[in-house]
Amino acid sequence: MKRFWTSATVGPLPEGGYTVLLDGRPVRLPGGAPIRVAQRPLADALAAEWDAAGNRQGGEMRPEALPLTRLVGTALERIAPDPAPTVAALAKYAETDLLCYRADDRRLAERQATEWQPLLDWAALHLDAPLRVTCGVMPVAQDPSALTALHGAVAARTPLALAALGIAVPALGSLVLGLALALRRLDAAEAFRLATLDETFQESFWGVDAEAAARRERIAADVVLARRLIDLAEPDA
Repeated sequence: MKRFWTSATVGPLPEGGYTVLLDGRPVRLPGGAPIRVAQRPLADALAAEWDAAGNRQGGEMRPEALPLTRLVGTALERIAPDPAPTVAALAKYAETDLLCYRADDRRLAERQATEWQPLLDWAALHLDAPLRVTCGVMPVAQDPSALTALHGAVAARTPLALAALGIAVPALGSLVLGLALALRRLDAAEAFRLATLDETFQESFWGVDAEAAARRERIAADVVLARRLIDLAEPDA
C-alpha cells in the first residue's frame, strides 16, 4: 500500500505504555487494539521501522518491511492472551534438540563436541537440564526432569521474548541455542554459526550450494530479528 502518513512518532497511552502514532493516530493490531509496549526503546524502534518502510520505493509499503512490528503484533495478539500453547510448542524442541545429535563422520563429530558441548554444559548447570547425546539421527530419550526444567525456562519468558523464540528456535533447530540467545549466553551471529555447523562443514568439502546459502541468509535474518526484539523488550535480562 501507499504511505498514507507524514510522520511516525511515539506517544504514551492512557492505560500506560507507548504506541506508534502515524500523524497522531495509533497503529492498530488486526484485532483493533493499538500496539502497546512498555519499553520506550522498543516503541522508538517500531516507529523507525514504519518510517523506513514508508520511505521505500516511492512510498510503497509492503508488510515484509515491518518484521519487528509483525513480531510484536504476534506477541500481543496471539501469545499474551494464552502463552501456554506457545510455551509447549517451543519446549517440545528439547526432545530432539540439534545439539544432542552428533554426526557419524569422526571429524564433524569432533567439531560438534568441541563447539556444542559447552552449550549443553551451560544448560545442565544454569537451567538444571542435562541432556543426553547420541550419534546419528535415531531419537534419544531425554530425562523427563530435564525436559520439565527447559519447559519452565521457556515459560518464564515474557510474551515478547516468546515471540522472538518462536522464530529463533525453529530457525536454529535447537531450544538450547534459543534460550542461550534469550539469556545473553550467545549473540545472534554465534547462535547462527553453531546451528549451521554441519552445513558449513560439508561445504568445505563439496562447495557452496546457492539454494542452501539463500536459506541460511533467511535463517540468519530471523535470528538477528529475534535477538533484536529480546534486547529491546528485555534490556536488563
